[in-house]
Amino acid sequence: MSRLMHVAAGPYAPPVPARELTVTSADGARIHVEVHGPEKAPAVVLAHGWCCSTAFWAAQVRALAADHRVIAYDQRGHGRSPANPACGTEPLADDLEAVLAATLAPGERAVIAGHSMGGMTVMAAASRPGVREHAAAVLLCSTGSSRLVESARVLPFGEGRLRTWLTRRVLGSRAPLGPVTPLARRILKYGTMGPGSAPDMVEACARIVHACPSRVRHAWSEVLDALDLDHGVRELRMPVEIVVGTADRLTPPVHARSLAAALPNCVGLTELPGLGHMTPVEAHDLVTGKIRALAAAHISTDRTEPAVHAEEIA
Repeated sequence: MSRLMHVAAGPYAPPVPARELTVTSADGARIHVEVHGPEKAPAVVLAHGWCCSTAFWAAQVRALAADHRVIAYDQRGHGRSPANPACGTEPLADDLEAVLAATLAPGERAVIAGHSMGGMTVMAAASRPGVREHAAAVLLCSTGSSRLVESARVLPFGEGRLRTWLTRRVLGSRAPLGPVTPLARRILKYGTMGPGSAPDMVEACARIVHACPSRVRHAWSEVLDALDLDHGVRELRMPVEIVVGTADRLTPPVHARSLAAALPNCVGLTELPGLGHMTPVEAHDLVTGKIRALAAAHISTDRTEPAVHAEEIA
């Protein structure tokens, strides 16, 4: 990645991966994948959200890679995965299945953590054979399954048709975000982070979000606007834990509570007071701890060699 796509130093600077792969999805889309940590360690798969990239998980990768094999990938059109005309929840599910098949051995189990659109990816793929085979447990961070625009609180007035109409236009704007300026940081912090977020957290998120091309941001905003994955929630039969910030304006806690009520095997719902939408950054130690605990509880230490069904990047 270019330095313009993420911060270059500190806890939110992405570490250098042990290896990089390009995985081909069902429709030919090329998905950039990074692997960190020991090859024979318990596996964790990280799926980032809208307008983000693998860099979003830098704090988790840095902490977990000491004793886990951490697999992070760029959603299509994001980060180093090229844009593709196919935008929708089924392509997202295809991509996750392809990543799992390429990086995990047959029957190998992993914890899958999804933030925002990454969580929606897991819901979309819940009934897929690859997810059923490989997902030992799931962590859903700051996500929802439907009615995202109607419930979003990025505009400071009550729920209703006017707020929904305006929110749809704000989130679906085609305008480029431009450089990361003090004003841009304030806007991003207001919309996506808690009021107490530290400046380095805001800077890290701003660099990542501003690097997302406006055409990609707009195309996926339309997918999120029409999202209806309630059926997928009921198909997540493995242990699932949920984390949400109480000040999340994009996927407020009402979504997390609905998920917890609908999941067949919800093992925990954590609401973090005063935190916003970017929980893996805002509460990086807590989210890392949740992933580590799920891996310890649900992944056997007996495993075979990892799969190699992908193109290695030299």
